[in-house]
Amino acid sequence: MLLSLSIVACAMWLGLLLLPFRPWSTRESLAPARLHSPPELGGVTVLIPARDEAGGIALTLAGVAAQGHVAKILLIDDQSTDGTADIARGLQLVGLEIVAGATPGPEWSGKLWALHQGLPRVDTPYLLLLDADIQLAPGILQALLEKLDNERRDLVSVMAHLSMASRMEKLLIPPFIYFFKLIYPFALANGPSRWVAAAAGGCILIRTDMLHRIGGFAALRGALIDDCTLARRVKDAGGSTWLGLSLGVKAVRPYEGLPEIWNMVARTAFTQLHYSSALLLLCTMLMGLSFVVPVVAVLLPGSDARTAGLLALLLMMASYLPVIRYYRLGWGWPATLPLAAVLYLGMTWTSALRYWRGERSRWKNRIYNRAGHD
Repeated sequence: MLLSLSIVACAMWLGLLLLPFRPWSTRESLAPARLHSPPELGGVTVLIPARDEAGGIALTLAGVAAQGHVAKILLIDDQSTDGTADIARGLQLVGLEIVAGATPGPEWSGKLWALHQGLPRVDTPYLLLLDADIQLAPGILQALLEKLDNERRDLVSVMAHLSMASRMEKLLIPPFIYFFKLIYPFALANGPSRWVAAAAGGCILIRTDMLHRIGGFAALRGALIDDCTLARRVKDAGGSTWLGLSLGVKAVRPYEGLPEIWNMVARTAFTQLHYSSALLLLCTMLMGLSFVVPVVAVLLPGSDARTAGLLALLLMMASYLPVIRYYRLGWGWPATLPLAAVLYLGMTWTSALRYWRGERSRWKNRIYNRAGHD
């Protein structure tokens, strides 16, 4: 039985590597444009929702200022208690407007509600949606604009370079990106098909008229995976989207140990499975077959499946290596993917258990209950 399962695991990993759209690759990436002088970006408004971001808001706003002369920077202070707005105000940036956010309305997530409050103040053709813990390298906004206009896209976004300083971050953050790319293959998401739509909410550039065409942020109300929902709405309206990686968009907030990463993933993991118990069980079986079976085959004394298990592990590591190389991590990290996969499966089950107890999601000291969602 173990030999048969190991052979199946080999076939699965080989099939993944041979897929023509290469979901494991890092070819969809965006580098900052080379600037000789700060460009005029008067057609762009930057909209930043911020809740208790005192630790990083100065770096975020400094990164925006380094892009050039944008029309306006709208900071929606989502009822922060740590002086986020005071820090932002003290920077005295030209074009910065700070809006005091109200309490989220029914069925609204905090982030979407903050964005919704800022949208009426936007009167430019382009809108940059930026998380308050994201630092932009000079030239990245220009690169986003060129990608949007040259390829006639309606929305472009990049996954931020998340913190990978500690060992726990190196163990779990690259797999987060790897698994996201497997769930939402970038090549398919960037194509015309409406079956796959994805975006990365930390940094999104969108045409303002397209956002209004889909009904603004009210059309996303209640969505927990708001970035992918936004991309889906744009595609449903006949628009074109693009998603890639970038080293020029960096998250400044570190993850303080396993519990913080665990809760970050558990916040939406069961949502990814559409709250389906059947999909959860299927996911569990596939993860066990793909990651656990090969390890057991290699480590079990006297196993006749050792060769097949070793081949499956080598194929698995080959699929993970492009992400490791992109983020310039050590060559030994691909071997840790099975451990990371087991931890992610545990996070997914945590997400499901919370949902079954009546808690749909929790984030930024807010709990979104399941009541009214079913």
